[in-house]
Amino acid sequence: MPKTPVLDGLPLPQRYGAILAIALGITLAVLDGAIANVALPTLSRELNASPAQSVWIVNAYQLAIIISLLPLSFLGDMIGYRRVYQAGLVIFSVTSLLCALADSLTLLTLARVLQGFGGAALMSVNTALIRIIYPHKHLGRGLSINSLIVAVSSAAGPTVAAAILSVANWPWLFMVNVPVGIAALLLALRFLPDNVAKNAGQRFDIISAVMNALVFGLLISALSGIAQGQSLWLIAGELVALLLLTPLFIRRQRQLAVPMLPVDLLRIPLFSLSIGTSICSFCAQMLAMISLPFFLQSVLGRSEVETGLLLTPWPLATMVMAPVAGRLIERFHAGLLGALGLALFAAGLFLLALLPAQPTDTDIIWRMMLCGAGFGLFQSPNNHTIISSAPRHRSGGASGMLGTARLLGQTSGAALVALLFNLFGHQGAHASLLLAGSFASVATLVSALRLTQPRAEQA
Repeated sequence: MPKTPVLDGLPLPQRYGAILAIALGITLAVLDGAIANVALPTLSRELNASPAQSVWIVNAYQLAIIISLLPLSFLGDMIGYRRVYQAGLVIFSVTSLLCALADSLTLLTLARVLQGFGGAALMSVNTALIRIIYPHKHLGRGLSINSLIVAVSSAAGPTVAAAILSVANWPWLFMVNVPVGIAALLLALRFLPDNVAKNAGQRFDIISAVMNALVFGLLISALSGIAQGQSLWLIAGELVALLLLTPLFIRRQRQLAVPMLPVDLLRIPLFSLSIGTSICSFCAQMLAMISLPFFLQSVLGRSEVETGLLLTPWPLATMVMAPVAGRLIERFHAGLLGALGLALFAAGLFLLALLPAQPTDTDIIWRMMLCGAGFGLFQSPNNHTIISSAPRHRSGGASGMLGTARLLGQTSGAALVALLFNLFGHQGAHASLLLAGSFASVATLVSALRLTQPRAEQA
């Protein structure tokens, strides 16, 4: 039986409509991961909840995403990435409305869990869709747009939340998602392509999905427990359960022809090295992003407004460098670009940690720009390698692992910041920056190891 021809990207202008649908959906999913942080004091007060209870408004969303990313990416390989993405937009829009209408912490938390599943559907297949949308030779450009959107949305979360709360009450933090979600859905229905090669013959293994949820749920819960200073006995129990369950989960995945946790892809050296690079780099990024405001205000004595302005050069430099990196990947090995970018990132982090006692704004700004430019140079080529080193019919699994690696790195970084503040008090911010530089250095070495592997050239 002859093979169905694989189209190499979408023609213009359909490509523009498709990438806009992706951009709007991912902006919503990433933005809502950060936007609620700023509103927690307001939410806690108006919903009559303690600060500790209100944290679940954030945790519920993140936990739902991390436990469902891989099952949904697996489903995308089975039934089509377009269907999963469109369903994600519907769920996200409806649950955003439910969040806005919630009148208690319990209802808001439940709505945030459901919203997290919608966000996970968007994140699980977005890069797999970009692989179909863009011609192979220009895939780096498409992924650079995606990296840019993720970086800007993460950085813009607090600013957007502050802007909304300055003119409206907290339900509008979620209500604004509804018209944007509808617009993205209309674009997705019209422009998004379907993946020609689906794994229609494979079965969705419910046991694997449950084990996946338990493994990643226990991991994130233990890391969050460390960050929030929970009982050591509870954290220890979670870690013991995690250690017992993880080998059983991996063993089951090895027995499946198409595993939910893509152990088959992790056997590809270029893929596994890129995933390791991603986890270490995002851990370093979160260590820096959380500790820098404390460092600038508590150690250097800057105001909140000054802190916000001094942090801005980082995402701006990433915005400038990401499209450049997307074009460079067409000519240079991702291992080289990643190692160079991460070396700059590590240098910037160490230089921030070693700032003089009374630095000028210029001293801080150029170091921030170095961090942002280095991270921007690394991220797009790394994402390109993760996606293109996987077989086309396993793009969903690769996309799910890409998102999982980012969230695992960020969650680990946040937990480590809390641990260092508990250990070193006011010196915790300085220690976090040094540890961030160390993780970026490890990521540099792991990225350089990819130079021993041929470039990913799959169509």
